[in-house]
Amino acid sequence: MRDLHTAEELRRAIIDTVGANGGHLASNLGAVELTLAVHKVYDPFRDRIIFDVGHQSYSHKLLTGRAEQFGALRKFGGLSGFTSPRESDADAFISGHASNSISLALGMAKARTLNGDDYAVCCIVGDGALTGGLAYEGLANAGQSGEALVVILNNNGMSISRNVGAIARVLGYAFSGLPYFKAKQRIKALLKKIPGGGTLYRAIHRFKEAAKGALLGGNIFEQLGFRVMGPIDGHNEKELEGFIRLAKSMDVPTLVHVVTQKGRGYAPAVANPGLYHGVSPFDVKTGIAESHAVSSFSESFGAALTSLAAEDKRVCAVTAAMEDGTGLSEFARLYPERFFDVGIAEGHAVTFAGGLAKQGLRPFVALYSTFLQRAFDNVIEDIAILNLTVTLCVDRAGLVPSDGVTHQGIFDVGFLTQIPNMTLAAPANYDELRTLLRESLSRDGPLAIRYPKGAESDVPLTMLTENASVTIVSYGAYSEEPFRALRILEKNGISADFIRLISLKPLDCGEIAKSLAKTDFLIVAEDSSANGSIGQQLVSKLAESGNSPKRVLLMNTGDRFIPQGTVAELRRELGLDAESIAENVGKALC
Repeated sequence: MRDLHTAEELRRAIIDTVGANGGHLASNLGAVELTLAVHKVYDPFRDRIIFDVGHQSYSHKLLTGRAEQFGALRKFGGLSGFTSPRESDADAFISGHASNSISLALGMAKARTLNGDDYAVCCIVGDGALTGGLAYEGLANAGQSGEALVVILNNNGMSISRNVGAIARVLGYAFSGLPYFKAKQRIKALLKKIPGGGTLYRAIHRFKEAAKGALLGGNIFEQLGFRVMGPIDGHNEKELEGFIRLAKSMDVPTLVHVVTQKGRGYAPAVANPGLYHGVSPFDVKTGIAESHAVSSFSESFGAALTSLAAEDKRVCAVTAAMEDGTGLSEFARLYPERFFDVGIAEGHAVTFAGGLAKQGLRPFVALYSTFLQRAFDNVIEDIAILNLTVTLCVDRAGLVPSDGVTHQGIFDVGFLTQIPNMTLAAPANYDELRTLLRESLSRDGPLAIRYPKGAESDVPLTMLTENASVTIVSYGAYSEEPFRALRILEKNGISADFIRLISLKPLDCGEIAKSLAKTDFLIVAEDSSANGSIGQQLVSKLAESGNSPKRVLLMNTGDRFIPQGTVAELRRELGLDAESIAENVGKALC
């Protein structure tokens, strides 16, 4: 693919590639002119350009020498769907989760000052990320730091779904044009040349700000210490370049407010930006996605919770900018007074649910596994200590396709099972999920239910044989792989017991111990991180009860971060597919 230089060329490359590979479409299409303007002002290989979340960085990749590899976007061994310093020196930092860019920018700006370096720092943050508290921690510190840095606020009124909360309503402050800011800079420079001019300028500035505050009210960003420009048309490349160049020239924290249209340049994405935020491969001409599974765990969860809400008025649903992704759209339509989308604020979602539960309601918090990590402290402090009845519905648990290291749901087993009072369950099919949801209404204490992206698996709970030589243990929908491995072993003359767990905490080792009395060889296969894995916990518990097997084979994702790829590719790479499991068991028995 040749080098791309115009907004039209960039949009065509993005639409064609996302149509073939899937990915983040609407957010990237809305940021094309903005990215072009930023690249005309900043040198991405010397200056530090930080993309919040990074799902709007496709144009940046195309402009920084990766056009030839762009066809492998989000593919195994190809380009990440987010920024990654391992991929290019033009990527200032890894991205994938929201609201951290301002803190990162300040850290890099402060390092520049301490090291005596000469580079500029700019971060691009969406208004959706401003629903996350970390953004305000960064804003407050950066505004008072005096460091020269530029925050570009890309305001498209969306995160994934439409933005919620008061912040979405305060971004419409008055426009001040580029000539005004340039004239202001000229007056400041002129006064500095006059004896006492600096004092005079500061007095005039204080008077102007006081008058503006009295007449118009304050601006939250100005109150935090930022020089503010905008809002600016985010699709006027020339005007954008002028404002960003001026902001870069200032020696104070500066915020440039840019207004863009999510999905711009592709009619289906403009009409439905939420639907085209993150998409599976689709027909570019029609906008119609490729056929997918008839059902999914997310859809089943949403339908089951909606049914429970009809029966029990205590049932509430809480999510963090993931109404569609977690299957809660119908719940939100039918029970809007009991549906709470808190924006990109996972910690708040969990603590808010704790407040609901303390007053007798039954909140169900639906979050992706990778985002629940951000609320770890809140789960401990605001739910578990008081043993509050909050159900954490952990979507996208286990390996996930395409999004890579920042989105793999492989850590929730390790951190949830270490929390006192917590119960953790892993259904393999929709019936088990529905049963767990219903049972959560009649139990006390926190419960986490983890399930993958995708469809259910038809795997039995147990399959025992008299002459088994190995005991295979697994859980959740992933257990389809070790169960297939069992069938391969049978063909090779190796008999095995198979035990699928639903409850991961508490762990019941009774049936496993009985099987090990025959086999003395424990195999635990799971798509979770090694540290804190169920395999480790089983080995420890069996040892405590005097039932330690002679041989143990723990198969998991290891102590590593997992790149992008299809789930099948990742399982094969990690040795967690059926063929690899059977091969490793066979070698261990030799």
